[in-house]
Amino acid sequence: MEYIDASVSQGVATLTLRRGKVNALHEPMVEELQETFLSLERDSEVRAVILTGSGKFFSFGFDIPALLSYRQEAFTSFLIKFTDLYSNLYLYPKPTIAAINGHAIAGGCMLALACDYRLMVQSRAKISLNEITFGASIFAGCVEMLRACVGQQYAERILLSGDVYIADEALEMHLVDQIAAGDRLLHDAEILARDFANKDVVAFRSIKRLLRGPVLDSMRAREEGSIQEFSNIWYSESTWKNLQEIIIRA
Repeated sequence: MEYIDASVSQGVATLTLRRGKVNALHEPMVEELQETFLSLERDSEVRAVILTGSGKFFSFGFDIPALLSYRQEAFTSFLIKFTDLYSNLYLYPKPTIAAINGHAIAGGCMLALACDYRLMVQSRAKISLNEITFGASIFAGCVEMLRACVGQQYAERILLSGDVYIADEALEMHLVDQIAAGDRLLHDAEILARDFANKDVVAFRSIKRLLRGPVLDSMRAREEGSIQEFSNIWYSESTWKNLQEIIIRA
């Protein structure tokens, strides 16, 4: 794989995002993630999955400079692939742990939200859904996942402010579930993953579907319209100008 390192130990798969310094998401990386998760779903030896990043970033989110070369139709197609990825991850039949090793911004935060459990490093790392700060909108699926995670009041604060949060603040809002020291992040994530993996597979899948199925139904009911609105705002004059000022130092 080109953008993901994958390893399996004692039934737990660890996927490490590895693309430049900030693990920015572009179309090939999204496709590779989708294919990898589907492959692990079919692997009976894998009973839980940890998703983490390399370096100081879990993920910066979208690779905006790369996406600026897209015509709107192609960009909308990319958005469909990305929202399909987090929708599939949200109801993934095996336990998923987001080991947030560094900054998790925008699309990176969405991937973490789609996991069953979020473990964040205690450091200078920040987490945010900051789309509003550069004039972009959000997806209906993200809104539903966030609201199910933190509740309506915190969801409004997070999305309408675009603020960034350190681990302690994210924990207080239930945006993450647990904090770990930097040198223990993966160790603690593996303990959690193995605990989940020891649960009955069929029962886990059934209960997760019962818990998250109604949320996913709400996501899908409004997702298509929100994708088109996101795309239209992205290509609006004011937002397009803001996007061109964003630089990713790979």
